Amino acid sequence: MRFQDIPGLHVVKKQLSNAVQNQHIAHAQLFQGPTGGAQTAMALAFVSYLFCTQREGDDACGTCPSCQKVHKGIHPDIVYLFPSITTKKVKEAESDAFLPEWRKFMLESPFRTIADWLTYLGAEGNRQGNIPVEETRKLIQKISLKPFEAPFKIVFIWNAETLNLSSGNALLKTLEEPPSSTLFILICSDPQKLLTTIISRTQRINVGTVDEVDLAPFLTEKTGIELEKAQQLAITCEGNISWALDKAVNENMSATTWFAEWMRAVYSKNLIKISLLADQFDAFSKEDQKSVLEHTLHIFRQCLYQISGTSQLIKSLEKERGFIENFSKTLTGEAIGKMSEKVSEVHYHLERNARAKMLHLDLSLQLIRIFHAKN
Repeated sequence: MRFQDIPGLHVVKKQLSNAVQNQHIAHAQLFQGPTGGAQTAMALAFVSYLFCTQREGDDACGTCPSCQKVHKGIHPDIVYLFPSITTKKVKEAESDAFLPEWRKFMLESPFRTIADWLTYLGAEGNRQGNIPVEETRKLIQKISLKPFEAPFKIVFIWNAETLNLSSGNALLKTLEEPPSSTLFILICSDPQKLLTTIISRTQRINVGTVDEVDLAPFLTEKTGIELEKAQQLAITCEGNISWALDKAVNENMSATTWFAEWMRAVYSKNLIKISLLADQFDAFSKEDQKSVLEHTLHIFRQCLYQISGTSQLIKSLEKERGFIENFSKTLTGEAIGKMSEKVSEVHYHLERNARAKMLHLDLSLQLIRIFHAKN
């Protein structure tokens, strides 16, 4: 992975290359960006540039042995930590047990999300990946030796927000007294879930959202779709490059279809249908459940633009626009605000492992009250 492989974000790339050239490299850096954004790709490109033995100006060469090893995820001086799960074969959730799968997963695309990763692992039901405390405690052993080839040994922590309180505190001890020649690279899309003490000990690299003018040609190059469709996806994705790449080759409207069925059942007070949808929601993976709620908030925002007379701000695929236009006619700005608040509350409780079916049923009933109270 090189900087030139990432669309746009030229200011961030220059900032990182200058840090290497001037040897002003913080021992712990937090790469943050939107879900499905370029933060992982940017961190990998930074490591490639740092380790490259034949740098070409502000970018890595991509061909030297060091660049190739970073690209394949096999560099001996990089320790990877990422959320994992237990399976019938793997009784302890540790990154090393899934390292071959992780390498293949990253080679396919560095823009993918934790939901993609859990699906890739075959996680079922409400299971969530996490980085257990045992892994962070073992870090000191892995990084105690001097680097084999590179000038630094790197701890690469993907989706650092999946560190729980215990594992976060264990990592904090290592961050406070890091071994010499060791760099920590943390990747996250939701820094609010990180311990504030960890954030305070890192240099934050705000990767941000790729501009639509840069993302559209990238999508066309990677997937072969027409520029017009690529431009629409670039506008709609709200920074989620993983989502845009998926939609470019598979315009699956299942999320919108499911949402539309749910809202029709709520509006018509169809309790039988609502109960069936709650069962379906309960059967989704935890990440898919959260995705449904995030998509719900997205549609509510688009409806708010529609009813406020700023439809030019609507970011949606063409197939969604008709639904948004019709659905917004049943809503008011006040109703959207109340409904969004209820959906956000359910998202919060899902994060804390509340029963999905009961949450969805209760949410549906509350939405019914809001729908029919506005009149």
